[in-house]
Amino acid sequence: MQDNVLALLADAGIRVTFDRRGYRPSLSLPGFEAKLLKPQNIVEMLHHGSRDLGFAGADWVVELEADLVELLDTGLDPVRIVVAATPSFLEDGELPARPFVVATEYERLTRGWLERRGLQARIVRSYGATEVFPPEDADCIVDNTATGATLRANGLLVVDEIMHSSTRLYANPRSLEDPNKRPVIEHFTMLVRSVLDARKRVMLEVNVSKECLERVVEILPCMREPTIAPLHHDAGFAVKAAVPRAQLPELIRLIKERGGTDIVVFDIAQIVV
Repeated sequence: MQDNVLALLADAGIRVTFDRRGYRPSLSLPGFEAKLLKPQNIVEMLHHGSRDLGFAGADWVVELEADLVELLDTGLDPVRIVVAATPSFLEDGELPARPFVVATEYERLTRGWLERRGLQARIVRSYGATEVFPPEDADCIVDNTATGATLRANGLLVVDEIMHSSTRLYANPRSLEDPNKRPVIEHFTMLVRSVLDARKRVMLEVNVSKECLERVVEILPCMREPTIAPLHHDAGFAVKAAVPRAQLPELIRLIKERGGTDIVVFDIAQIVV
């Protein structure tokens, strides 16, 4: 999480400078005092109000039942909270109805899942490396996974999914009610969102003749309207638009078919609407 959050802040123009021990960085954005903590502790500090704003995983907000306001989902570090077991423990691919042992860091999430499924199990609290508990010390586990590679490497199969999680920006609700803090929090959120929005789009510029202008413009998925400027010697127009990155391959084909030429694509740093 740390590397992705630091890259996100850097793209937003917020420089992070670390002290000697690395736990109390300073931000180039004035008015902030920052600290590096584990995600679980960030959620707790935000919940109790000793911190106003922080990045943490949604899984720990749910697990700790924290009263926080989600300001935005960065979509970074996506994981699933899953139930996994060895094939030998399963009965016809399902967890058995008899009592069993489940190892996890997520005790509340696991208890809720057991209740919803009507299962009986003893929970063993793990402190990392949960995937190594089966088969000797637990029958199954509840853990987070991004690709499932670690689970497969330890001979585990995913048998159920509890929730999806990602890195998100949270605030203490009382901080948002503070008239002095709210504008600062909103400004910080806007800067971060501007980078996330920019990462989803690219700037596309294309030259087009007067006769083909409307045919090209009508297919451009612009944010509002494209920017159009006349070319030298009245040779046509330069059309510029911020378009969704995912649509780019098909969009280039359509633009060419409709008479567009000299297509240039470049990245956008930030988008503020």
